[in-house]
Amino acid sequence: MPSARFQPIIARTCSIRVPIAPVAHDCVKLIFVRAGSAIVLSEFGEKPVCAGDVVALGANTLCGSEPEDLVTVTTLYLDRDYVVDQVFWQHAELLADRLDAHDFADEIYSESAQILRLGENRTRMFTPLLDELVALSVDGPCTKRFYRMQALLFAVLDVVSPYVKTSPVSRTTTQKRTGRPSTPRYRRLAPLRAEAREALDLLRNAPAEGWTLGRLAAGVHLSPSQLGRIFVDAYGKTPMTYLTTVRAEHLARLLRETDLSIEAAMREVGWRSRGHAARMFRHAVGVTPTRYRLMIRQKAAA
Repeated sequence: MPSARFQPIIARTCSIRVPIAPVAHDCVKLIFVRAGSAIVLSEFGEKPVCAGDVVALGANTLCGSEPEDLVTVTTLYLDRDYVVDQVFWQHAELLADRLDAHDFADEIYSESAQILRLGENRTRMFTPLLDELVALSVDGPCTKRFYRMQALLFAVLDVVSPYVKTSPVSRTTTQKRTGRPSTPRYRRLAPLRAEAREALDLLRNAPAEGWTLGRLAAGVHLSPSQLGRIFVDAYGKTPMTYLTTVRAEHLARLLRETDLSIEAAMREVGWRSRGHAARMFRHAVGVTPTRYRLMIRQKAAA
């Protein structure tokens, strides 16, 4: 498996002869079947894949495989924030900021595991592009190679994206807002420990809870120090820092989509002190909650 920090595109080719147990990564994955066949297990159940198929997986999506004799694949690992940034610019006329883009991406790509049946003839068109991506990414990040890698990726996505199943989202240009991008995450791409994924789910599903590191660790049956270590390895930040990010995302959504007072919205996401909430939100989003809502209303009235 690849291991790199702050590298948005990684490509690897390998041949697989033995079953691989389900594993998840905190990145978007595109798995191109180059030769052979396998049974793939993910959220779509068990399905066969063969040369010409592409398995598309959202971040944190479990996937395993059982090759039928031998299967050769090229896997693209795409940083989640990098992918969301492309969604943001693709739909910039409709979106407020990167936090809004995260929500929008979840809406339009609601199926986190898909098999795309492109066919061997079509996939043969970009096989040289995949090989070059592998060659360029094997030595790690390089400024000089970045734009070439991005160009190769976009050429591949141009062929693949029409096959990705999306969900219709009804938005108008009057819903566009103005905001600031969030800070990128520095972390390595590696298989996620189940406890890290469970802790993340606890934080995302109940951000308003009075979480402490000890309480969260008890919820996943680890010591606080163990949880802190594996969570940072998985997501590049501590659980409590991640909780701040989740609360900021939820608060931004409430400020965009509801008429709740700022104080009520803060309490809704688990912040009791307005001053503390304003500092945390500004750190994550770039402006205070008051300024964020004002920009939204000014844009809506324009």
